[in-house]
Amino acid sequence: MAPLGPSSPALELAAALRARELSALELLEACLAAVDERDGQINAITWRNDEQARAAAAEADSRLAAGDKGPFLGVPIPIKDLTPVAGWPVTYGSNGAPEGPSAESELVVDALVEAGFVLCARTNTPAFGVITAAENSRYGITRNPWDTERSPGGSSGGAAAAVAAGMFPIAHANDGGGSIRIPAAYCGLVGLKPSRGRVPRLAQSWLGAVVEGVVSHTVADAAVVLDAIAGPDPLAWYNAPVPLRPFAEQTGTPPGTLRIGLMAQAPLGIPTDPACTAAARAAAAALEGLGHSVDEVEVPTISEEMVPPFIALTQGGLADYEGVDWSQTEPHIAHQRQLAGETGAYDYVLAARQLELLSRRELVRWGRDFDMLLTPTSAILPPQAGAILAAQHAAPDQPVLDVVASVSFTAFGNVSGLPAVSLPLHWSEEGVPVGVQLTAGPWQEASLISLAAQLEQAMPWSQRHPPRATAA
Repeated sequence: MAPLGPSSPALELAAALRARELSALELLEACLAAVDERDGQINAITWRNDEQARAAAAEADSRLAAGDKGPFLGVPIPIKDLTPVAGWPVTYGSNGAPEGPSAESELVVDALVEAGFVLCARTNTPAFGVITAAENSRYGITRNPWDTERSPGGSSGGAAAAVAAGMFPIAHANDGGGSIRIPAAYCGLVGLKPSRGRVPRLAQSWLGAVVEGVVSHTVADAAVVLDAIAGPDPLAWYNAPVPLRPFAEQTGTPPGTLRIGLMAQAPLGIPTDPACTAAARAAAAALEGLGHSVDEVEVPTISEEMVPPFIALTQGGLADYEGVDWSQTEPHIAHQRQLAGETGAYDYVLAARQLELLSRRELVRWGRDFDMLLTPTSAILPPQAGAILAAQHAAPDQPVLDVVASVSFTAFGNVSGLPAVSLPLHWSEEGVPVGVQLTAGPWQEASLISLAAQLEQAMPWSQRHPPRATAA
């Protein structure tokens, strides 16, 4: 068994910390050393607070010595650079970012601190999170630890790259169209997207399509974090139903016999890489071997009806960001901001209504035609590093084909609010991770986690790591 360190699952490290097999300060120093060694090649980390993190780790050690048993007490975690942390700068990956530190943390940050995590560092993201590659004009291009000529995806690409490269055991992430699941798929990690309203936010973004979570090495890590950050929140407008029992318990609970709907090709004739199709079909075979039934289905996870109102929703989401100098933002962001300003309130409400009706029409299939939808996570393998940003800058007013292909299976989960998870079940002939996505019915994280854990046991992946990245 490999020694414990930054590449280990977060729960294993938390248990070792409670057993006093290592200290929180030792673990933090190992993570910071890994950043020093590897991030020159990967460019996942945009900001560090080493001394504050050391003070937090020392406090965690004192609490551990006193018998405090927080689920992740003393485990380091970086925060994505779209999410405010009180006292930290937040740049949204943009040169137009506000000056000075944030006055208030997003609720998920407070929940992570309450769970015992040691906050340390920020991870790279595309400007305002609107493309599927962690690359921007302010910090540059984040690279995939499995193949540094490729992207780790986005928008939580810096988070996934930092975990895959062995800098941190787990990382905060969020997801408005696939931004947890796509980077998890490209980097060989678990990416769990909760249901709409499951994890409280100060205010819902994209009408609740944006959700909070992590990228992790194991399903158990994702499940225990979800228990820590989930609501209900009595101050929120929307809350997901309270689960019958902790999500952590689902990792040891058999899912029963399920009907799996398999869709291995993207809709709209979007070309699907053969490795992505092969990954979904291999997972289908494994599920049949576990006793589940699998049948081919077609679901409009992206459609001509859905795209225009979803774009209107994401453009309106730029209103979430305060204190931004829009004249200093990248060309595609400036273009979207202009379009958002030209979209009337009536048009925005109409777009939201269209999405809700489309969602309602399709959601009846869960529980009627199948229990779980199985697809590739992305229709493409990780694209060339820098290619998506270059294409977007070349045509700021046009969608980039690789972005559309990346979200062709994932965006539906955000529109509908369904829970979904990307699992690292396959690798291409070139040794690149290929994620497989499971999408469960409304509020069915429990069933999703049980099935994901069953696949993890049947097709284990947590010991697969990329070749060690070295300093450039």
